[in-house]
Amino acid sequence: MSHPALHDWPLPYSQHLRERALADIDLVVIHCTELPDLTMAREYGERVLHDDDTGNSGHFYLDRDGTLHRFVPETRIAHHTRGYNERSIGIELVNTGRYPDWFDARKQVMTEPYPRAQIHALLSLLARLRKECPNLSWIAGHEDLDTGKVPASDDPSQSVFRKRDPGPMFPWNEVQRECGLQRLSTNT
Repeated sequence: MSHPALHDWPLPYSQHLRERALADIDLVVIHCTELPDLTMAREYGERVLHDDDTGNSGHFYLDRDGTLHRFVPETRIAHHTRGYNERSIGIELVNTGRYPDWFDARKQVMTEPYPRAQIHALLSLLARLRKECPNLSWIAGHEDLDTGKVPASDDPSQSVFRKRDPGPMFPWNEVQRECGLQRLSTNT
């Protein structure tokens, strides 16, 4: 399997994120940006949200055409999944998801498919990470690990899931079959 070119594009605060050894990583979390494009995903990633002058971001971002960007080195702990950051690598797939109505109860269906080039690049990245991270054995979707609900923006008497990514259009069967990692969920 050929590996897509890796474009290093570190976030301005990445040097402030805590360090870790590659052996500490045993999990990959698959996300979708739930934004229209990589430019907007980068803008969100650059926002400083925490007291340590860092923000929320995945490690890798895969655009629809399979272009691969690294926003945070694997040896740094990025803020991408509550409770799982220290042990995981976050991979963001550019996909609109529920954008711009993330919490509108009437608009919770995610319909954008993941292009072949993007999935091919993801599988190549996962193969590379398995070689680099000696204890990597698990894969999960953000929706598998963050199952919290919030009041719906259109009707606070209803609840919607905070995170739905990567969503129903993600080809889990193919990815699991090809990547050699076991699926992890809060029920595992």
